[in-house]
Amino acid sequence: MSELSKDQFKIIGYKEENINKIERPTISYWQDAWRRLKKNPIAMMSIVVLGLLVVLIIVGPYIQNYDYITMNVAKKNQGPTGANWFGTDNLGRDLFARTWVGARASILIAILATGIKLLFGVAYGAAMAHFGGWVDELLMRIIEVINSIPSLLLTILIMMVLGNSFPALLVALSITSWCNTARQVRGMIKQLRESEYIYAAEVLGAGPLRIIFKHYIPNMIGILILDASTAIPSFIFTEAGLSFLGIGLKSPDISLGVLISLGQQSMDFYPYQLLFPCLILCVIVMAFNLLGDGLRDALDPKLRR
Repeated sequence: MSELSKDQFKIIGYKEENINKIERPTISYWQDAWRRLKKNPIAMMSIVVLGLLVVLIIVGPYIQNYDYITMNVAKKNQGPTGANWFGTDNLGRDLFARTWVGARASILIAILATGIKLLFGVAYGAAMAHFGGWVDELLMRIIEVINSIPSLLLTILIMMVLGNSFPALLVALSITSWCNTARQVRGMIKQLRESEYIYAAEVLGAGPLRIIFKHYIPNMIGILILDASTAIPSFIFTEAGLSFLGIGLKSPDISLGVLISLGQQSMDFYPYQLLFPCLILCVIVMAFNLLGDGLRDALDPKLRR
């Protein structure tokens, strides 16, 4: 029986120069995360809904050319019609325009409060983890003292001192929210600072700020995005609750919480004045929460293939 040799076989479908070539393309972490996010229909639907909401928040108050401030007593408490899609309030103002202006204020407050939370939390947590020692102990004790104070009580005190204004509400929402972010960042950086490239950067003379912004933050960006996606709906709901209770913004300022507070006063006779702001609030919070769930799965390195 004769021996077989490779010259007796022919490879079909490949050129000889491409036999050892790896055809599978290499993709980055972010490309793979986007690929997995696109496969999540609920998360993609949330992105579409949030996009539509952003468009309506920007142009919604001007679609029907109604002034959301000017009162028209002759048209007060009218139900939804072709002229006023969400009806009018007890002073004759168009509720459609006022709802989108209120949603704009609520989302703006939530985004700014989230930015403050991330900015201060990352800086504080990075300082704790990078310097360590007595600095870490002192800063951690400050966090424990802040967390020992009931957040609602602290919020009420701040609003009483600073008044029911936009800046005061930002301070009240952000005063304790950064603590959890700082703790997360501290834990992650304590793991990262043992890496060889951090040691190499220190040997080459890189300062603390350069190491934090050049090496630490890029490696934590996925966790920070998840933190932001969950913080925004939480701040929206908190603002609405505070304004509803009369602790947050007050009329003539407009937010979803203010509109819900005004609507509940006349809900027995004109329920639509409460229904539409509540509906928009629920849609916004649900869309952000579902998107956050999708981002959590897409950014989880354990699920990467």
